[in-house]
Amino acid sequence: MELPILLILCTGNSCRSQMTEGFLRELADDLFTTQSAGMNPAKEVHPLAIKVMQEIGIDISTNSCKHINQFLDQKVDTVITVCDHADQSCPTLPSSIKRHHFSFPDPAEATGTETEKLQVFRQVRDDISRLLLAYVAGRRDAL
Repeated sequence: MELPILLILCTGNSCRSQMTEGFLRELADDLFTTQSAGMNPAKEVHPLAIKVMQEIGIDISTNSCKHINQFLDQKVDTVITVCDHADQSCPTLPSSIKRHHFSFPDPAEATGTETEKLQVFRQVRDDISRLLLAYVAGRRDAL
């Protein structure tokens, strides 16, 4: 049986959506095929996003930044936006697609030393993790 596609959207597809994709692949690869994309994708996944995910044993180093247009002709079941800009500028989707919005600050905008920036990335990572644990539990309960 083909798993439904869950698409995570963000503006740049370099931090929040990539971390979310990594978590969902770990937590729920038996429920759906997880992909992420951006409205205006960056050239690469942010190195600090890769680093903080590696700290908890999730490897997103081979992920790539993709444009939402790559998924418009695919059978997407659920769209999760993880930044306010993507939520507001998301293209009109068919009414059959489940849509959720979870707002997280952009860790790429963190300033200071690398240690201070890492702390911001870790906080966003941990916030995403807590929310997704509840989301996946709810999806499993619904089945």
